[in-house]
Amino acid sequence: MKVIIDRSGCIGCGLCAGTCPNVFRIADDGLAEVYAEPSSDDEAAVKEACENCPVSVISEEE
Repeated sequence: MKVIIDRSGCIGCGLCAGTCPNVFRIADDGLAEVYAEPSSDDEAAVKEACENCPVSVISEEE
């Protein structure tokens, strides 16, 4: 699984980092970033973060 955040549209709400802190974090610039490759244990939380992002800037590929 590969996860991508379109940081140009990110509002820095932190929902993704709260949902899946193993993969997402808020960077020093206040925007979310993917900082780790998701493991198989993270897949459900990554999908939840993608679905719940209020500005729909997170995408995942198998």
